[in-house]
Amino acid sequence: MKEQLYTIPLNDAVDAKDECPFCFIERSVEQDLIDFVLGSSASYMEADVREMTDKAGFCRAHFQKMFDYGNTLGNAWILKTHYRQMIHEFREQAKNHTPGKLSLKDKLMRPKSDAPVSSFGIWVKKKEESCYVCKQFADTYERYMDTFFYLYKQDDAFREKIRNSKGFCLSHFGDLCDAAELKLGDKEKTEFYNMVLPLMEKNLERVSEDVAWMVEMFDYQNAGADWKNSKDAIQRGMQKLKGGYPADGPYKMKK
Repeated sequence: MKEQLYTIPLNDAVDAKDECPFCFIERSVEQDLIDFVLGSSASYMEADVREMTDKAGFCRAHFQKMFDYGNTLGNAWILKTHYRQMIHEFREQAKNHTPGKLSLKDKLMRPKSDAPVSSFGIWVKKKEESCYVCKQFADTYERYMDTFFYLYKQDDAFREKIRNSKGFCLSHFGDLCDAAELKLGDKEKTEFYNMVLPLMEKNLERVSEDVAWMVEMFDYQNAGADWKNSKDAIQRGMQKLKGGYPADGPYKMKK
């Protein structure tokens, strides 16, 4: 099948022979988004971009990554106008705020949860869950899921590459299975699971064995033995279970 522009990143991710092609894509897309927000293109100086970032804000994780990126002026500009937006919203909340009234029975009967009950608690929770980078990534990720199943159904070579790959991390595998339920017919789903379930089990076993061998290498009786594929087993083991790249350092602005 002839490669299209929109299929290249996914094929590149699979060809990288990583523990999970979607982790590979996630890292690449997130870095591109941080470059867009804070990089040399200076999009943070564009009024339409900052209007979006002012309203959406950023989650704690992406504020940390933006700080690590290293563009002090860019971060300051984004925070300057985002604070204006937040203060405006705070004042609106304060103007309309009335303390809630809960009886002693309501307080005692209320189930324990982290769900906010005050108007300010609800507002803060909503702001904490809002992030410009997360939203942009989620939209892009959904398109990559569509592309994955388009290639899976149309491209024999792509299907074979997946069959011979290292599988996926469990986090992205769950997303893939959810998407399969919506994007594949009954027969296609049976074929898909017949391929990916043994693939996942085999590769979970492979990583588990690498981790186990690393433990054995700390036994004095194995001094001088071959480390085999276990030298980076910890970061690969963590990635396989939860996704991401535990050994990655902060992503820095290219100067």
